[in-house]
Amino acid sequence: MSKWTINKTLGCAAIVGAFILSGCQTVPTTKDPEKGVKVRTQLAAEYIKSGDLDSAKRALDQALKVNPKDSSANMMMGVLLQQEGSRPNLEKADAYFERAVQLDPENAQAHNNYGTYLYQMKRYHDAIQQLTLAGSSLGYDQRYRALENIGRIYLHLGGVANAEKMFSQALQANRDSSVSMLELAEIYYLQQRIPAATGMYEQYVRTVGQKNQGARALWIGIRVARANADRTGVQVLVNQLRIFYPDSSEYQRYLKLQYSTEAVWK
Repeated sequence: MSKWTINKTLGCAAIVGAFILSGCQTVPTTKDPEKGVKVRTQLAAEYIKSGDLDSAKRALDQALKVNPKDSSANMMMGVLLQQEGSRPNLEKADAYFERAVQLDPENAQAHNNYGTYLYQMKRYHDAIQQLTLAGSSLGYDQRYRALENIGRIYLHLGGVANAEKMFSQALQANRDSSVSMLELAEIYYLQQRIPAATGMYEQYVRTVGQKNQGARALWIGIRVARANADRTGVQVLVNQLRIFYPDSSEYQRYLKLQYSTEAVWK
């Protein structure tokens, strides 16, 4: 099974999407300090999205000067420092994320972003703890992403049964979770649960589209088709893999195994 990592910008993308503003980037005049904190935090999210990290930092410095105990502003500062990505800033990000969840334990987005950060820092068990809090927050629209990330961590740690459970829960939270479909398709294939693997892979293809599959999805599809003795299906998917991803590790793996008689191609 391939090694999995969580994109370090995943949490950033989610929180930026939640805070995105429309119109110009001018902070409106307000006599309400707390409203000013909120507006500057929203503005910082827009700056992060556009890649203007220095302006985002200035906006958040202003927000936290007014209210250093604002959970969202602290969380956004953590996201900003994580996004910048240098070792000193990654280390600083931890304190902001931790403060954000302490100030507002009900802030599911903060737990999700903190969990993603902790995974990046290879603090796996701490990450699971934070992501579990986000994943159990009913009504939180990114709950399924937290569950997906827990599943990925369990896969990384070799806990396949727990990973399967998390991906299944993510699909319950969002039936269009293509990440969970693909992960479950491979889990089922490796367990030789071929009908289940076939159904999940076909569901994935219906969701993302036949022409929108990456190298890994095609490799899973090839193996599932082979397990079903579908030679035509195998050839179609191999052709796609060869044409679009000739330098991928998946295609190189196919070339190595194409004449193998092993029941399970890994």
